[in-house]
Amino acid sequence: MDVVVVESPAKAKTINKYLGRNYKVLASYGHVRDLPAKDGSVRPDEDFAMSWEVDGPSSKRLGDIAKAVKEADGLILATDPDREGEAISWHVLEVLRQKKALKDKPVRRVVFNAITKQAVTEAMAKPRDIDGPLVDAYLARRALDYLVGFTLSPVLWRKLPGARSAGRVQSVALRLVCDREAEIERFVRQEYWQIAATLATPRADLFEARLTAFDGKRLQKLDIANAAQADGIRSMLEGASFRALSVDAKPTKRNPGPPFTTSTLQQAASSRLGFSAVRTMQVAQRLYEGLDIGGETAGLITYMRTDGVQMAPEAISAARSAIAREFGEKYLPEKPRYYSAKAKNAQEAHEAIRPTDFSRTPAEMRKHLDADQARLYEMIWKRAIASQMQPAEIERTTVEIEAINGTRTAGLRAVGSVIRFDGFIAAYTEQKDEDAAEDDEDGRLPEIRAGEQLDRKSIQATQHTTEPPPRYSEATLIKKMEELGIGRPSTYTAILKTLEDREYVTIDKRKLIPHSRGRLLSAFLESFFERYVEYDFTASLEEKLDEISDGKLAWKDVLKDFWRDFSAAVADIKELRITDVLEALNEELAPLIFPAREDGSNPRSCPKCGVGTLSLRLGKYGAFIGCSNYPECGYTRQLGDAANGDGEGGEGDDGTRVLGKDPYTQEEITLRSGRFGPYIQRGEGKEAKRSSLPKGWTPASIDHEKALALLALPRDVGKHPESGKMISAGLGRYGPFVLHDGTYANLESIEDVFSIGLNRAVSVIAEKQSKGRGARSAPAALKELGEHPSGGPITVRDGRYGPYVNWGKVNATLPKGKDPAGVTVDEAIALIAEREGKSGGKAKAARPAKKSAPAKKASAAKPAARKTAAKKKD
Repeated sequence: MDVVVVESPAKAKTINKYLGRNYKVLASYGHVRDLPAKDGSVRPDEDFAMSWEVDGPSSKRLGDIAKAVKEADGLILATDPDREGEAISWHVLEVLRQKKALKDKPVRRVVFNAITKQAVTEAMAKPRDIDGPLVDAYLARRALDYLVGFTLSPVLWRKLPGARSAGRVQSVALRLVCDREAEIERFVRQEYWQIAATLATPRADLFEARLTAFDGKRLQKLDIANAAQADGIRSMLEGASFRALSVDAKPTKRNPGPPFTTSTLQQAASSRLGFSAVRTMQVAQRLYEGLDIGGETAGLITYMRTDGVQMAPEAISAARSAIAREFGEKYLPEKPRYYSAKAKNAQEAHEAIRPTDFSRTPAEMRKHLDADQARLYEMIWKRAIASQMQPAEIERTTVEIEAINGTRTAGLRAVGSVIRFDGFIAAYTEQKDEDAAEDDEDGRLPEIRAGEQLDRKSIQATQHTTEPPPRYSEATLIKKMEELGIGRPSTYTAILKTLEDREYVTIDKRKLIPHSRGRLLSAFLESFFERYVEYDFTASLEEKLDEISDGKLAWKDVLKDFWRDFSAAVADIKELRITDVLEALNEELAPLIFPAREDGSNPRSCPKCGVGTLSLRLGKYGAFIGCSNYPECGYTRQLGDAANGDGEGGEGDDGTRVLGKDPYTQEEITLRSGRFGPYIQRGEGKEAKRSSLPKGWTPASIDHEKALALLALPRDVGKHPESGKMISAGLGRYGPFVLHDGTYANLESIEDVFSIGLNRAVSVIAEKQSKGRGARSAPAALKELGEHPSGGPITVRDGRYGPYVNWGKVNATLPKGKDPAGVTVDEAIALIAEREGKSGGKAKAARPAKKSAPAKKASAAKPAARKTAAKKKD
C-alpha cells in the first residue's frame, strides 16, 4: 500500500475513489509549516538560513501521515501543480525525513491538472522528483515577504501609529488604489455638447447621425464647449438640407478570446455574476476538487490558478467534437485555434481553465450543482467552447452626410453594424470591461443610398461632462496587476483580502475605496520607501522569481541583492524624526487632508480658533488632524473627514453638524468629529450622552432618526421566558450584543440590535450559554502562532467576547469576520502592537495569560473620549 498526500479532504475523498484499496489518501490541509514571526526565522547573515515551525493542528496531521507512511510501501506527493503545491510537498517530505518515517521507502511526486479518473491514473504512471527550482522560487518568495513584513512593520508602528503592517506586493496594490483615488480628486470636469440629427430616408426609414464637422472644421469631443455654441449649430442644422455623400459597407471578422485564466475568470465572474474574487475562487475550487455527478465523483474543471491560455490537444479535440454536436459543422473552423498569453510575465506552465469533459453540458450539470456552481460552470464551459469556434462575421456600415444651409456646411456620420454570421457569439458574448467607455455605435442601419436626399425630423443637442477615471473594482484591479506583472494567479485573492481585512480599503458597490489609514500608509511608503512600491521594481522582482523557477537564477543571489539595499533603506528611516514624517505626509496628502475651501481661505488655518495651523498628528489610536494651538485650542477631526464631505453642510466652525432635537428632552443632537472618529452627542457638558458610529455607518449617512436610535441604546427586547429578567440589546466595546443576566452574546450586525426580537434573542443567548463560560483562568489556546519578537508565545484564544490573540498580559480582539484559524503571526503582532499603544504599556511575556477583566468605569472627566475610543477599536 502507498500513502498519497494531497492538500484538501475533498480532493482526498475524490482521489481515494479513483485509486482503490491499494492506496491511502490523506490531506495535509494546506501548508503544514511556516516561518515563525520572530527574529531569526530568516537569517541574512547566515546565508539566508530559514527556521520553520509546525502549528498544533498541522502537527497532528503530520503525525497521522508519518504513522501511515511507516506502515506503507511508499509515499506519493500529489499536491497542486503550481509553486505552492510543490512547496507543500517539499515541506511534508522534510518533516517526514526529520521524523525518520521514510527510511529507504520510495518517494514520488505526481501532478495532474484535473481531478478525473483518467487524469489521476495517467499522472500516477508518470511520477517524478520534487522540482528543486520551483521550491527555490517558493523559498525566495517566502523569505522576501517575511523580510519586508517583519522588518518594515515595526518601523511603521513606531513612525506611523495605527498602521497594521506593510507587505511586499499588497503595498503596491494599495498604491494602485490610492493613486487612482488621487487621480479622481485632481480631475476637473469639462462641459461639452453633442449634436445629433434624426433623419429619414426617402423610404421613410428613420436613423440617427452625429455631427462630426462644422464650417469645414473637423470637430473633436470637447470642441462644442457651451450651450451658446450648441444652440448656434442646432439653429443652422434646423434650416439645412441633408444629403448622403457616401455609403461604405465593410465586412469585418471578430475572433473569439482564449479560455479563462485566473484573472480573466475573476473579471468575468465579477461583471457577469456579481461574484467577488474570493467567492469566484471558492466556487471554482469546489468544481475542481470534485462533485457527485449521478453517483460518480469527478472534478468538472481543470486547475483554476493559472495564467496559461492554451488547452491540451485532447481537450481541443473534445471541444471541436462538442461544437459540431451542439452547434453544427458550420461553427467549426477548419483548423484548431492556438493562443499565447499577452499578460506580462505569464508563466503559461499550465492549461487554461476549461471543463474536464466537454460532453458535460451546462444544461445537464445544472441538476447536480447549486446555483453559483451552475452559473460559474456554464460560463467556463461556454468560454472554452467559444475559443475553438468560427469568428463572427460583422458588416460595418458608415454613412457620411452633408448638411447645407446657405453658405454654411456641416458633416454628420451614421454608423451601424449587423451580424452576418454569429460564429462564436452563439456560445459566448464577451461583455465590455467595467472601465470601458460606452460604445457610440448604433445597431443596424436602414437602406441608405449615396446621393439621395434625407429628411430632417429633429435635431438634438445634449450636454455632457467629462468623467474621472472609475475606481477600481476587484476585477479591474486584478486586471491591472496582471498587466503590470504584479502578483501571480495564486496571490491575487489573498492580496485583495489582506487590504480589506486590515481596513486599508473598503468596498462600496463593488468599488475599492482607499481608507484614510490606507492612504496614509501608501503616502508614507511612497515618501520614504519609493523604490519598493514602484510598479516596475515589483514586476522585475516577480520576473526574477520566475527565472528561479526556471533554474536560471540562484535564489540566494536574488535575496542578497534585495536585502543589501532594503536593509540600508530601513536603517535610514529609523533615524528619521516623527516631525519630518508628518511634514512629508502633510505635503503628500494635502488634497485629502487640507482640501480647498469655498471661501478661498487657507485650508490649513484652524476653523475653531483661527490662529493655529492644522497639521497631521499621530496618537496611539492612529492619525488625526489637530490644531497647532493645542492645548489652548482642542480642535481635532478624523483624517479624511473634510475630503469625504463629512464636514460640510450645516456644520458649525468646529465641525459640528446639528441633526435636530430629542423629542423628549428637547436637547440638541449633534454629529461631531473627534480624534477617535465621528460620534453622536445629545446635550452639552459632562452629562451629555454620546455614541460612536457603528462600523459601516458613515457620517454622511447619519440623520436625525439614526441618531435617536443610537442614543436610545441599550434597548429592552423583552423578558426571558424562564428567568423573567429583561434581555437588552446594545452596542458595546466588542460590537453589537444582547445581554441577559450577565451573559453577553454577540450579534452579527448593528442592524440586529434594532431589529432582534425576543425569540431570536433567547436562542442567541442559549447558544452562547451552551458553549460554557469556562473558569476564570485563560481560555485554552485555539492556535499557537509562535514567539513574539520580544519573547513569549503568541496564541489565539476564544474569550467571552469572541476570539482574540494573547501575548503575556496583552489581549487583542480579532477584527470582525476574521477566521481565528487564519490568523498569521504578522497579523497577531500588529494587533498586539495596536493594543499596547491603546493601553499605554508593555506586556511581560514571561507571566502567564489571564482573562482580561472588564474595563473600569471611565472617570467623569473624560467619558466621551474613553467611550468613543473603545467603540472606535471595534
